[in-house]
Amino acid sequence: MSKKAKISLCIFFLGVLAAVGGFVAGRYVSDNKSPNFSKDYVLYVYPEMTAAEVLDSLDAGAGTLRPRSLARCFRKLDAENGMKPGRYVIGPSATSIYVARMLVFGWQTPQALTLSGTIRSKGTLAKKISLQMMADSASVAAALEDEAFLSGYGFTPDNVFAMILPDTYEMWWTASVEDIFDRFKKEYDAFWTQGRVAKAEKQGLSRLEVSVMASIVSGETLKAAEYPVIAGVYLNRLRRGMKLQADPTVCYCHDYKLDRVLRKHLEIDSPYNTYKYAGLPPAPINVPPKACVDAVLNPDEHGYIYFCASPDFDGTHRFAVTYGEHCRNAREFQRELTARRRAKGKK
Repeated sequence: MSKKAKISLCIFFLGVLAAVGGFVAGRYVSDNKSPNFSKDYVLYVYPEMTAAEVLDSLDAGAGTLRPRSLARCFRKLDAENGMKPGRYVIGPSATSIYVARMLVFGWQTPQALTLSGTIRSKGTLAKKISLQMMADSASVAAALEDEAFLSGYGFTPDNVFAMILPDTYEMWWTASVEDIFDRFKKEYDAFWTQGRVAKAEKQGLSRLEVSVMASIVSGETLKAAEYPVIAGVYLNRLRRGMKLQADPTVCYCHDYKLDRVLRKHLEIDSPYNTYKYAGLPPAPINVPPKACVDAVLNPDEHGYIYFCASPDFDGTHRFAVTYGEHCRNAREFQRELTARRRAKGKK
């Protein structure tokens, strides 16, 4: 072989090596260094999901820029057999290898479990939890009725609402039902400080009784400013030995199916019917907000015994010390209600 041919052959091999090196380096940069997504995305990986389904989800949700790079990294780390279920936050700056490692090593981002709004049934509570966590509603509902399970937390299926404090809790999306209830109990114990326990004792109530009273207050109004006033009303009645006569407890007895509480509804025989039985009901009738619990512990001090809806129809109430004053307030409300109904009928 001539010298010129040898030189040409060497140049050719050097070119091939350079091309291969460039190809390998390009892949390395593509897989390990270059961002591969166009949008922020929260990926939920369920136990039964395949790698192909996850890749499709990322492509649609995160806008994968180089699908082959991501698929290659999935194969490299055997994501098909090694993915961990969880909630993963993918950002535009993430590389293919980082996302693959994230799923294989289970680098989850905590989920915010928020309990808010009106929670008057175990079904509603179970649904709120299952919509935000991997745990299904049937499992949560079963736990809420499991006497042996709840006894470990010091509660029963009847009074478990007292343990649940509406708030936002950060935890792993994959948390088990037991993990979720462990967190509820931990937050319950943290909430009931020595100071709050002392305030409950000052009101002559146990922690459970405070929650029961708070659930009634919660059922009466959506106006947080009125919580301490209404709490004061019911504490005044309780101390005088009066029946609480709280409409929300009657609604509870009728599974919250009443549009209005009528005289006939007051006859239902239930320990939760505060028109028939004196004292507090045996357990909370809903999951009361923390603000309602604190209102019972820090009630307004006043002489009010009665209250009724305001004729302003703004969700507030008018309060009264005497029954006569209460009757005047009630008549004023009824007149306004009648007038509004007539005006509506004319339209």
